[in-house]
Amino acid sequence: MHAALRSFALALCLAAVFLLCSCTGEGDGSFQGYVEGDYVYLASARAGRLERLCAVKGKTCAEGELLAELEAEPERQVLEAAEERLAQAEASLADMQTGRRPEEIAMAEAQLRRARAEAENCRLQLVRNERLHAERALSRKDLDQTRADARASEARVAELERQIDVWSLPERKKRIEAQEAAVREARASAAQARWDLAQKRLEAPAAGLVYDTLFRQGEWVPQGSPVVQLLPPGGVKIRFFLPEREMARVRPGATVAVQADGLDASFRATVVYVAQDAEYTPPVIYSNETRAKLSFMAEARPSAEVAGRLHPGQPVAVRLEP
Repeated sequence: MHAALRSFALALCLAAVFLLCSCTGEGDGSFQGYVEGDYVYLASARAGRLERLCAVKGKTCAEGELLAELEAEPERQVLEAAEERLAQAEASLADMQTGRRPEEIAMAEAQLRRARAEAENCRLQLVRNERLHAERALSRKDLDQTRADARASEARVAELERQIDVWSLPERKKRIEAQEAAVREARASAAQARWDLAQKRLEAPAAGLVYDTLFRQGEWVPQGSPVVQLLPPGGVKIRFFLPEREMARVRPGATVAVQADGLDASFRATVVYVAQDAEYTPPVIYSNETRAKLSFMAEARPSAEVAGRLHPGQPVAVRLEP
């Protein structure tokens, strides 16, 4: 008798449990869900001590706002050295492409003018000495010396003219090409140094909520370790579960009505994802009874205005719109 009563009571309990488990809010046409967040984890590609932590947990930040900064003195020194090498390489290339400095060419031109004046004096002196030699007033030796001085002065003029022409020319093509390659290498090194320095500053890629800070100021941050956990408004989504019989009604792009605690009125969200695999699969074989237990996860995104009022983990009720 007692065993029969116990069996009956156990059957009633199992029936009640089954009834409670099957009532997930679908009786009124709604489905249970919760708010989920797609977080952005801000990390540095370089390790270092956390020098400044500007992000405040629970506060909103603007796009481009500085949230954290790692110690960067070694990177600054490397950048300064790289920029100095780049400036030197560019200056050398400019010298090769333009020839000698204008001051050097101006000095050579002054020397050329003086040499031309001396050559003109030597020419006039030669004319006078040739007339004196014809009149037997000048020896042959003195005349030959005058002619030699005139030829030397003319050679000096020609030498300075060629020198100015050469100084005005750029360096040989192969030397210029080699220096251009050196400039490109220096620019690449400077760009790498600037990138390394920029990695020590963590700025908000978009406006959002500082959901959490994962290091304290003064701590050592390993390479690639997130420092700030950010939740942008577009990262808020609604995750809910559909029974198998409702799958045909829900497709990406459809809208659903969502009711959340703390909000007086329901709001709409756009379905962006529907899982292809069931969250629960009955063992061994499908039947009419077990098929009812199948549920499929779906995700919908609210508008940015509503997203700012929702919190990850917050339960919601979702209704399919006709």
